[in-house]
Amino acid sequence: MTLKKDFEDIQDELFQIRKQLFENPELGDQEYQSMKLLVDYLRSYDFDVETGIVQRPTAFRAEFSSDKPGPTIAYLAEYDALPSIGHGCGHNLIATFAVGAGVMLRKQIEEIGGKVVVLGTPAEETNGAKVPMSEQGTFDDIDVAMMVHGADISSESGPMLAMDALQFAYQGQAAHAAAAPEQGINALDAVIQLFNGINALRQHVPSDVKMHGIITKGGEAAGIVPAEAVAQFYIRANQREVLDDVVTKVKRIAEGASSMTGADLTISNYELSYDNMVTNQPLSAAFTKHLKTYSANPVYPAVPATGSADMGNVSKVVPAIHPFVGLNEPGLVFHTKEFADKTMTPDGEAAIHDAVLSLAHTGYDIIANKDLLHAIKEAFNRQS
Repeated sequence: MTLKKDFEDIQDELFQIRKQLFENPELGDQEYQSMKLLVDYLRSYDFDVETGIVQRPTAFRAEFSSDKPGPTIAYLAEYDALPSIGHGCGHNLIATFAVGAGVMLRKQIEEIGGKVVVLGTPAEETNGAKVPMSEQGTFDDIDVAMMVHGADISSESGPMLAMDALQFAYQGQAAHAAAAPEQGINALDAVIQLFNGINALRQHVPSDVKMHGIITKGGEAAGIVPAEAVAQFYIRANQREVLDDVVTKVKRIAEGASSMTGADLTISNYELSYDNMVTNQPLSAAFTKHLKTYSANPVYPAVPATGSADMGNVSKVVPAIHPFVGLNEPGLVFHTKEFADKTMTPDGEAAIHDAVLSLAHTGYDIIANKDLLHAIKEAFNRQS
């Protein structure tokens, strides 16, 4: 096996992809140039590419099949950026990791068999395409799914929180707030009661539940009774079942605020819902073994769940991992300009080296070692 040599052959190409994505950040579902950059690169290595999958224009599936039977390994790329910050979550690295691993494994499977797939998954920060991919059969022919996220330090794949993004829109009646307040129905009062009710609920939910929201519309002027008011909340929990129970209670609070004020209520999801991440432990152990070999930095145990990602939905339909590869700066914070800038340092190049080699080597092991694939699938079946 010639993985290290294979990486050396493409490392400059990968560093350039990282740089081009960094310099041309695009928001979720608007990543047209980012997608073109990635699919053109994969096509140059003979991948068959389909764009616009799951009705998302910037999503894609690229695959390369050997002439020999074997499992299908999928690497997942994210490439959406953040408003004003750019790649402050390091998705320029994530995309580079995925296409690099895909190209490297493609060079091996002609000998060992199987298929390698690179999936382009837009809009992870807002309306993640992995959700419809999980629902519409994208993973039906895939045996394992892997992605790696940049971080301050390296850590094993672990849990992530299930999350619902709920919008509460209240419709009242405008009136002069001083001359005829009795003719008004105050929609903002309904939103305030919603916040009060959710704050009262916090004492009576499990400790892993997180509820945080904002008022996106609260009136036009102090002299007018607000006719429209809107609040948006993220509600999260370790398990989907717990989250569903909490969301039911929150919706009852919202309905109570409507009854108290007389404002009509419309509840909707303003972004797609994410399931909790379930790490496949045999798959995680195989990846971690290689990361510890290739990386000069320590690899820490999985951290407790704090955020949410659409990779959770993937983990419910196929064995999956979502580990973190460090940028050698403990305490570096996601979603900052400092994080984005760090991806362009030599530590960012080291992260590409560590992640791409570890992903490719793990994929190679799964294809070459039937016992490993069996253990991965057995763990997934027990999870299900």
